[in-house]
This record gives sequence, C-alpha cells and structure tokens, in this order.
Amino acid sequence: MAETLLSLATGLGLSTAAGFNAYLPLLITGILARTTDLITLDAPFNRLEEPVVLGAIAAIGVIDFVGDKVPPVDHVLHAVGLVVAPVAGAVLALSATSDTDVIPAVALIIGVLAAEATQGARASVRPLSTVTTGGIGNPVLSLGEDGLSATLSFAAIIVPLVALVLVAAIVVLVVWAVRRARRRRPSSTAPLVRP
Repeated sequence: MAETLLSLATGLGLSTAAGFNAYLPLLITGILARTTDLITLDAPFNRLEEPVVLGAIAAIGVIDFVGDKVPPVDHVLHAVGLVVAPVAGAVLALSATSDTDVIPAVALIIGVLAAEATQGARASVRPLSTVTTGGIGNPVLSLGEDGLSATLSFAAIIVPLVALVLVAAIVVLVVWAVRRARRRRPSSTAPLVRP
C-alpha cells in the first residue's frame, strides 16, 4: 500500500512538472532510470532510457527552452504544450505506477489532468506577463518554470512525499493568484453610477 501511494505521488509530481516543461521531467526520468536505481521503468516506458530517445528529448527540450524565452514564440509553444504536456504527463504517471497495483486508467487520468492544469495555468499567466512587462518578464518567468519543473521532477523521484507537498503548495498558490486577480479586475456586471 505504501509503495502504491509513493508511486502515485511520484506520478503526480512528474506529471505536474510536465505542465511547466514537458521535456525536463521526461529527460530527468530517463537519465535517472538509465544511470541510477532511484527509478525503474518497466516496458514500454523503459524506452525513455535509450540514448536515441534521450537525445531526441534533449534536442526538442533545448529548442523549447530557448523558444520559451522569446515572447512571440513562447505563445506558440504554449499552444503546442496544451497537447504535448498532457501526453508527457500521462506517460510519466503511467511509467511511475506501472510496477504497482495502481489501475492504469487512474494513473492516466492523474497524469493528463495534472499536466494539463499546470500547462493551462502557465499559458494563461504568460500573456499577462507579456502585456504588463512588454515581454521582458517572460524569460524570467520561463526560467522559473524550468527550475520548478526540474526541482519537482527530482523531488518526485527521490522524495515523493516532498513532491506531493510541492504540488499542494502550487495548487494553493494558483488558487490564491486567481482569486487575487479576480478581486483586482473590475466587474463588468457592476451597475453604472450616474452623477
């Protein structure tokens, strides 16, 4: 039972990380599975360990890393990410739970929802950054997302319970930010006051 819960925490952490950067968690998982005993990938997910697959993920990841720092390009990448992130999240959640008694459909749903929710929040914040900072804040925001993705990926594999706490903190932060943004936005349904 404990192993199942830890694998679910790993899957949730990795798939949430995929919402911030779809390629880093795949790359980190593949490298750690290939070079350490921290995570073992069962077939067909063990293909992530293959040098050719790791090389392809790294190459695409570099393009995404650089492109995400350029305001017009980052919006296109975020649109693509709305498809890529949930796929990566599903693969990561399924790979983390494949050797446990977690029902694959449950892992799949967790992976897709966590990655898509994170990617959706990320994609909705970026246009605001572009407008308010003239695009200057986008590279900084992007670096923060990359750092969070890498940190969450390592935590999910090495200390899954810490990853679970990080995911909960991210959810609280997003809910707080959304509520704050709604309070600041003038209501379009407010009655007009005439002098």
